[in-house]
Amino acid sequence: MTQLGGKRSEELTQILAEIAQILTSRNIDSKDANSLITGRDFHTKIWKLALSVPLGIAVVSETMEQTTIANIYYEIGLMNALGKETLVVKTKGFKVPSDFVRTEYIKHSPNFQTALENFLNQTFEQAEYYGIMAENLDAKPLLSIDYLRRAYLITGDSSYRKKAVELLDIHEFDEHNLLMIRNYFDIK
Repeated sequence: MTQLGGKRSEELTQILAEIAQILTSRNIDSKDANSLITGRDFHTKIWKLALSVPLGIAVVSETMEQTTIANIYYEIGLMNALGKETLVVKTKGFKVPSDFVRTEYIKHSPNFQTALENFLNQTFEQAEYYGIMAENLDAKPLLSIDYLRRAYLITGDSSYRKKAVELLDIHEFDEHNLLMIRNYFDIK
C-alpha cells in the first residue's frame, strides 16, 4: 500500500525497491492495486486484494498528497479489520497521524532491512500460533476457520485449508457464513 501514480521521491522509490528485494528473496509475491487489471471498480479490487493476501505493508512519505495518505490509512484499517498482519514503513520526515501514534512502524533507516526481516519472521511464527488456536476452538468453528485462513494465507500450507474443509463438512453454517468461508479458501 503506497503511492501508485505520480512522481515518487527517491527515498520512496528506494524503500519500495528494498522491500521488493527482501520479499523476492523469501519467495513472497508482492501485489498492489496496479498488479491486477480488472476493468471494474477500483475500490472493489482493493477489497478483493485485501482478502487474498496474508499481510500488508504500507509505505508512507511526507512527499505524498494528503489524499494518497488517507487512502493508505483506509487500506491499513481494512487490513486490520480483516485480521491481517500489517506494517507501516515511513520516511524519516513523515508525521504519523494521531490515531496511529501507538501503532508500531519502521522508519527507513540504516537498520531498515533487519527490521523488515524481523517483522516477516514474526509473521511466519504467528502462522503456527494461528494453527494451534484453530485446533483449540472446536466449539467455535467460524473462529477456528478464520485462524486456519490466516495460517493458510501466511504459509500456503494446504493442510490448513484441508482442515477448514473438514470443518465445513462437520458443522452446519447459514448461507452467508458458508459463502464467506468458501470465498476465504476459494472452495467451490
